[in-house]
Amino acid sequence: MNENTRQLYDYHTWANAKMFEHLKELPTDLYRREFETGFSSLSKVLAHMYAADQIWFGIMSGGDMMSVLAMGETFQEQAEAAGMAELETMFVALSQQYRAFFERQGDLTQSIVLEHAHIGRMETPLYELVQHTVNHDTYHRGNIMTMLQQLGHTFTSMDYIYYLHAKATNG
Repeated sequence: MNENTRQLYDYHTWANAKMFEHLKELPTDLYRREFETGFSSLSKVLAHMYAADQIWFGIMSGGDMMSVLAMGETFQEQAEAAGMAELETMFVALSQQYRAFFERQGDLTQSIVLEHAHIGRMETPLYELVQHTVNHDTYHRGNIMTMLQQLGHTFTSMDYIYYLHAKATNG
């Protein structure tokens, strides 16, 4: 399970890198342009993704869920204040923290107990929280691509199969 979880997280990092690579090719004013559906801008979706990744990292690292969630607004504000290049750097730094955690942790099948605000108390293995984190951002990368399509811009595919192909071909 540990190797599968690490590969899934590697996909997550790869997909975020592809997303930023694609966003940098677009007009710079798109980053904060207001939308009328879902999130109000690309910057707000990205800030939400970053804040959620920070929150789940804090929880996986042993932080109390309610305390870490309370920090979520700060994470969101920091990410919203950042320009796209700075936010990309923040994502990369956070992914390095996740990888270091995986190495220190060793056994990602270890369960932790959560006191979730909406679903109550639950026990779950760390690898399922990693899967949740990856799935959450995959959903929001899809939001971003839909927003770009609505503006008439192309998008890039970040499906898992493309990651596997890139990995197999060192691409």
